[in-house]
Amino acid sequence: MSDVTPADLHRILDRQRAAFLNVGPPDLKQRRTDLRRLKAEILKQRGDIVRALKTDFGQRSERESAIVELIPLVQSINYMISHLGRWMKPERRHVSAYFQCGRAWVVRQPIGVVGIIAPWNYPVSLALVPLATAIAAGNRVMLKPSEFTSVTSAVIGEIVRTVFPPEQVSVVTGDGDVGAAFSSLPFDHILFTGSTAVGKKVAEAAARNLTPVTLELGGKSPVVVEPGFSMGRVADRVAFGKLTNAGQTCVAPDYVLVPENDKDAFAKAWQEAVKKLHPGGYVGSPDYTAILNQHHYERLSGLIRDAEEHGAQIIRMGSDSAASHVLAPVLILNVKPEMAVMQEEIFGPVLPVLTYRNLDEAIAFINARPRPLALYYFGDNRVDRDRLLKRTVSGNVTINGTLMHYVQDDLPFGGVGDSGIGAYHGKEGFIALTHARGVYRQGRFNAAMLLKPPFGKLTDAITNLILR
Repeated sequence: MSDVTPADLHRILDRQRAAFLNVGPPDLKQRRTDLRRLKAEILKQRGDIVRALKTDFGQRSERESAIVELIPLVQSINYMISHLGRWMKPERRHVSAYFQCGRAWVVRQPIGVVGIIAPWNYPVSLALVPLATAIAAGNRVMLKPSEFTSVTSAVIGEIVRTVFPPEQVSVVTGDGDVGAAFSSLPFDHILFTGSTAVGKKVAEAAARNLTPVTLELGGKSPVVVEPGFSMGRVADRVAFGKLTNAGQTCVAPDYVLVPENDKDAFAKAWQEAVKKLHPGGYVGSPDYTAILNQHHYERLSGLIRDAEEHGAQIIRMGSDSAASHVLAPVLILNVKPEMAVMQEEIFGPVLPVLTYRNLDEAIAFINARPRPLALYYFGDNRVDRDRLLKRTVSGNVTINGTLMHYVQDDLPFGGVGDSGIGAYHGKEGFIALTHARGVYRQGRFNAAMLLKPPFGKLTDAITNLILR
């Protein structure tokens, strides 16, 4: 699959837009057929997908690829197939007093051509779930997968070419310049998943065309632990969320806030949980994923080094390999907010631990920073939990666990502020990629006649009833 040029991008968009206008939106039967064919091809090429992911990362757990890439993807498609008929039905709306002889309703109308820009960390699910959502909404799609996972992008391209004609879905590849040209196209909607810095550039480019955007970004997602809560339970679930895909997850726990008296207990429980999760070690392990490339490996190593130089205690859980860019889990204690590890999203198996004296202090710490994509709370105290949720703003929340809100098909997924704009998944994805078209059908009686004689007294009575 060869890279495209900016001129190619415009030709593909023009072709898809012409097809959308000339053919019209697909009906329910066609959309379900397309989703079923997409699912069937994904399952057919399951082995190729897993092998491609392993090639791109150098070392990636096959089991993890199935659990975090393929299962959420297939379940999401199944959910859309099951619920699409209900989402497409016109929704009856209220008619005001003057116009009771008419009827009003809303229909969800496809918007046209959707541009999808997918990231490298989950290059299959974060490309194909948005694609399936756009197809369910009746749109056509141009999909740009990440240039950093080129082997996986080639498999995605093969899947798409097998299922869809190019005037319906096209996969385009290329470097950052192609990505910049892609986001500058006059799409009817852009759905981008990636970093906050790049998301701002995408939004700026889209604004020049008045193209609406859904931005799924990232940020430093905190974990707040209630005093006295089981540290073993916390550590097990935080370790799962932090070490899945070696921490290269946009909703991974980024740092932990524990009560001062529980710091040592958490550190001990964390080390036990990590050993239990990866008893075979890390370098060469079939159950552990490498950092994508040398650049990100060196970036993470720099964060650890900076923290150590500024007085942090570094607890390494195993050996690393710069050659294969495998980074063993690291716990950082005695963390200060000004350390580099607390200034940017980590996106790796590195976990800073901070302490708090009371819940108000933890809430203030979170609120002093950009709004996170995810928030995690461990505890059984409903009063404290509700206070935390009411006084902070974030994307989704998982209570007494990590990551699991992401795979709930009936929950919207999205961030706020620096962590994103808009939401998708399930019905919210369908809504995001359709236009709510309001329709009013006037009845036989012309309600506007109430404004003229001989209905003056009746008009006054209705007016006084409304304006009382």
